[in-house]
Amino acid sequence: MLAYSSVHCFREDKMKFTIVFAGLLGVFLAPALANYNINVNDDNNNAGSGQQSVSINNEHNVANVDNNNGWDSWNSIWDYGNGFAATRLFQKKTCIVHKMNKEVMPSIQSLDALVKEKKLQGKGPGGPPPKGLMYSVNPNKVDDLSKFGKNIANMCRGIPTYMAEEMQEASLFFYSGTCYTTSILWIVDISFCGDTVEN
Repeated sequence: MLAYSSVHCFREDKMKFTIVFAGLLGVFLAPALANYNINVNDDNNNAGSGQQSVSINNEHNVANVDNNNGWDSWNSIWDYGNGFAATRLFQKKTCIVHKMNKEVMPSIQSLDALVKEKKLQGKGPGGPPPKGLMYSVNPNKVDDLSKFGKNIANMCRGIPTYMAEEMQEASLFFYSGTCYTTSILWIVDISFCGDTVEN
């Protein structure tokens, strides 16, 4: 009987420890994964509106932005770990990869704070105008996605993928083509220019 009581108590203590450990694990993991849904106005000269959902994974240093606006939807991954970002344009059926300009694009900590601030405000644009980046899309398809990391490779797999280079001020002055612009939460506008996105 004594042996049974000891075993029973041990099992109860083990179960209590497991429950406490699982609870603590949830407390520590919660800040690592954050999800936000934000209503945004469509700035692509259309009268429609959409919704952006932002997922920030601090543990893996990745932010994911989904812009849901019908045929004009797109999603973007910013991989802070390897310094690349990719945007999948659903209407164009293409994926565009580019190096992150960390002087213009916010850090993952800043993005997290800015998203919380915008969500709490519940207003849309009300602060300073968004920063802008313009990229020229290379018409040659990328044949090896693995160099951009598994997050981008998974998103762009099976879709024509192109590399884009940031255009400097001198190039911006002479560029006369049309561009596809993605606006990220009133923080930064990223434009992709070239035949690939025009057609």
